[in-house]
Amino acid sequence: MGRGWKGRGGWQQGEVPSADDAAGWFGGRLPDGWFTGAAEVTVDREEIVVVGELPALTEQYEDDAARAAAESGRISRFREETRDARIEIARQAEHRYQRKVAWGAKIGGTTELFTTLSAPVMTRLRQPERLVLDTLVDSGVARSRSEALAWAVRLVGQHADSWLGELREAMSKVDDLRAKGPDLG
Repeated sequence: MGRGWKGRGGWQQGEVPSADDAAGWFGGRLPDGWFTGAAEVTVDREEIVVVGELPALTEQYEDDAARAAAESGRISRFREETRDARIEIARQAEHRYQRKVAWGAKIGGTTELFTTLSAPVMTRLRQPERLVLDTLVDSGVARSRSEALAWAVRLVGQHADSWLGELREAMSKVDDLRAKGPDLG
């Protein structure tokens, strides 16, 4: 194993507490009545994103645009009314998990995230890969190589969900086997 290796993430990832119990912790910590069910908690190395479903709108709207505007307004109201409590919960979670916390809400067909983290990622690309990014920039799909790379990653994520899910499941099995192995330290 390489110098400073601390688990998934390789040598560049420092000692970060496990967030395996984050969904349960938020489930127990969130006030009753905020969401219609359990919040969706997504964790990566830098951030925890908590998204909950708000109660459905009961009013009738003349068209989809009016309904979408009402949904966005309801999310905005939730965001303002819960701001202080969300800040306190995030402060506690950030101390516990050493990751930033972002929030979101969804209702009907509308999902909005609040203050999510945008983390820089360093990568080295050879000319063929740089040419792909430059084509995306030159065509106006992206404004910069950085934006082009983010666009490409989103596209892969949208079209490879099942494969990525299988890969994450396999990595989890490897982690389990590694934990059951002999302690060499």
